[in-house]
Amino acid sequence: MSLFDTRVPAVLLRIDRNPFHHGTLGAVRSLGRAGVDVHVVADCDRSPVRASRYLSGLHTPPPPGASTADIVGVLRRVAARIARPAVLVPMDDASALAVGRTRLELSPWYLLPNLPATLPERVADKAELVGVCASLDIPHPETLVPDGPVEAARAASLLGLPLVAKWSRPWLVPPGGGLRSTVLVRSAREAGDLYRRAEEAGSRLLLQAFLPPGPDRDWFFHGYADRFGTVRAGGPGRKTLARPRGAGLTAVGRWTPNPQVQALAERIAGELGYRGVFDLDFRRCGTTGRYHLLDFNPRPGAQFRLFTDTAGLDVVRALHLDLTDRPLPQGAPRPGRAFVVENYAPLSLLRPAPDGRELAWHAADDRAPGRALWALWGRHVTTRLLHRLRRLHGLPRLRRGDGGPGSGGPVRARVVRQATAPADDRAGCSDRSDRPDDEKAGSR
Repeated sequence: MSLFDTRVPAVLLRIDRNPFHHGTLGAVRSLGRAGVDVHVVADCDRSPVRASRYLSGLHTPPPPGASTADIVGVLRRVAARIARPAVLVPMDDASALAVGRTRLELSPWYLLPNLPATLPERVADKAELVGVCASLDIPHPETLVPDGPVEAARAASLLGLPLVAKWSRPWLVPPGGGLRSTVLVRSAREAGDLYRRAEEAGSRLLLQAFLPPGPDRDWFFHGYADRFGTVRAGGPGRKTLARPRGAGLTAVGRWTPNPQVQALAERIAGELGYRGVFDLDFRRCGTTGRYHLLDFNPRPGAQFRLFTDTAGLDVVRALHLDLTDRPLPQGAPRPGRAFVVENYAPLSLLRPAPDGRELAWHAADDRAPGRALWALWGRHVTTRLLHRLRRLHGLPRLRRGDGGPGSGGPVRARVVRQATAPADDRAGCSDRSDRPDDEKAGSR
């Protein structure tokens, strides 16, 4: 008999348009293997996810710039098609915030953790996170929020160079404009120039003291806080390779016991009263040895499948079991287990993995997404190279459908790193009203 209530489907929501979001595929496989019907509400037209044998249904996502009300409307239509209550799993920050705001509206159709409506936004906003860390006495890099380009240049001098610049609400950063959610700033002038793009970015600019990367310094923690607030499943992991190097998502990670990170994560979730899946990023200071919280993501991290214990439990399965009143099996951790994103770290596949290895895309029981990845990724890389060459020669960017060399047609694969935020989120995000009175140097 299955541990899961397979009468209750799962709906994965992702507003981010990134076709190479491997966390979505991980959630489809995790719940699908347990016998749960998995529906995805996301743009998967050019994604390997759509090829998975464990995908029960694919639904049209909210359009770019949709309001929270529009997102609720899409979810209601999906619920009507499914015709039974479902566990709703937001897979990116924009989705988590929209769902958090509308939990009561969605409750007739979806099962959700009992989480305060404002908490996801409070921890996901990088400026708000500074205050959260201060209130909980959690180490966090020294951060300044400038009021203008002159203050930004002055802040750079106060914090020292290089420093980290990040937008407080990275899900608002528009795609295709050349802005990144987090960058390393090497001059005061660069900090001032970046501030001048705050209106374009849609949120405040934060300048943060730089904690240099190094061996054993980048850590993450994935967990699930159940209805009683107990952190179940997940664990601490060490980022061994990032893309881009030293300041990006996890290309290779390893499940590594770390009592300090574990205790910090459990204390943060407990004192905030958090419920549900969460993903934290830490960087250890090479001088003090303290672990600084860089990011709190109120949803599954893309590499959550790394933390699959001996009972087969991961944070997404824990969510489904808990919300359907099923007991969570007691498994043992599997330290040393590795996670590899093949298109970002192909050479890592050549290294031995005596403690086991989870691949982002390839799986023996679900081969089609892995096969689809390389064709899509090849087109994506080719398109990126063409864009760079055209920029060097002062030519306009290729439009979708222009095609690439040898393609014989449109280049279909593309990556957009940030989701377009709900319209009402952008409208309520003016620089003046959001400014407090008084990073991520690495990302998942």
